[in-house]
Amino acid sequence: MAKNNPDTEQESLYANLEKMSTEEILMGINAEDKKVSSVIKKQIPNIEKLVDAIVIKMQKGGRLFYIGAGTSGRIGILDASECPPTFGVSHDLVIGIIAGGDYAIRKAVENAEDDFNQAWEDLKKHAITSSDFVIGIAASGNTPYVIGGLKMAREHNISTGSISCNSESLISKEADFPIEIVVGPEFLTGSTRMKAGTSQKLVLNMISTSVMIKLGKVYGNKMIDMQLSNKKLVQRGVEMIVEELKIDEKLASELLNKHKSVRAVLLAENKNLEH
Repeated sequence: MAKNNPDTEQESLYANLEKMSTEEILMGINAEDKKVSSVIKKQIPNIEKLVDAIVIKMQKGGRLFYIGAGTSGRIGILDASECPPTFGVSHDLVIGIIAGGDYAIRKAVENAEDDFNQAWEDLKKHAITSSDFVIGIAASGNTPYVIGGLKMAREHNISTGSISCNSESLISKEADFPIEIVVGPEFLTGSTRMKAGTSQKLVLNMISTSVMIKLGKVYGNKMIDMQLSNKKLVQRGVEMIVEELKIDEKLASELLNKHKSVRAVLLAENKNLEH
């Protein structure tokens, strides 16, 4: 059973917001935001277990799914959508799914989060199997869409994780690797797009980045598999090659134009890399 008074719904520590000056509002929001990283730090042992479990699945060809509703769903989609350009992976390796479908990315879909069965239907559209991994994201931890998706995933022997901002949440009970980032009351009571949303984004940054490093998508501290999709990224690629090979920018640019990726250039120049 869910808690009667979830942490995310508790009364703000700040009163009479409408009477505050702009500076007071901004200072209050900033003061609350400062609390987030220290709360996440306490969960690093649990995040570590989750990351290592995902890596094992992906090394065997599995995929990672994020499921969520509202802000949580959008944050999952944001993180998933950044993996291909950052790490050069396919668009179907990390997949974000939101209650209500793609329309809900921009506009709220009434009652979508209350459908217990829909997340599993959405996951099945991607031919999900026990080789894959599902992370449910919900600030309250009690969203039916996410609970149902995790429950059905487990029933089909699919490994699960969860990210919530309440202790003893229902999605934690349906997750093999639960993460509870209890950031406390929001500056604006109940507005979980604020601290709760920030904490979810930070944790997803940690998860996807750590997983991709473990999968060999990074060399040193460089994104050597990034997609060279604009001038800024091409220049970044050139600078990586200059730094790694100790050559001038003109030659680095020629090599990148020839081989089409930073990794390919470094491989061609006999750097100690794996394909």
